[in-house]
Amino acid sequence: MIFIAVGTQKFQLNRLLKQIDELIESKQITEKVFAQIGNSDYKPVNYEYTDFLNKEEFDKYVGDCDVLITHSGVGTIISGLNQKKPVIVYPRLAKYNEHVDDHQLQIAESFSMQNLVLLCGEGEKDNLNKLIQEARSHKFSVYRSQRENVIKKVRSFLNSI
Repeated sequence: MIFIAVGTQKFQLNRLLKQIDELIESKQITEKVFAQIGNSDYKPVNYEYTDFLNKEEFDKYVGDCDVLITHSGVGTIISGLNQKKPVIVYPRLAKYNEHVDDHQLQIAESFSMQNLVLLCGEGEKDNLNKLIQEARSHKFSVYRSQRENVIKKVRSFLNSI
């Protein structure tokens, strides 16, 4: 199953949702797809969706999926990485009125440069279907949280003042 998560912010990501519909319509995607579409106003025709999920439902979909396609929300990306799922990041872009700036592209590029995710959605012809297939066999780097290191540094700093 492919799980698509576009977050809960006030911005739409119709471009991704339409592209998935087109790939299903053309039979390039034949497996089950489920999407959390947030505030997008495009309503998928060829796959199931909901506007929002609670945390337990969200975690279950991430755990059950074979591929996670997500906007460039750090929390969602890390949820996928922590569950060792192949993650395709499809950042919101300002030129499509999907966000106020392109910080999501910068986040996606950072994760991609570390070989933790595949990056999609930068251009008009981004070949999402090819990336879905590649995600299944790609040898991603192992994600290692830096939370403990950050906590140690903050504690060390606080103890020094």
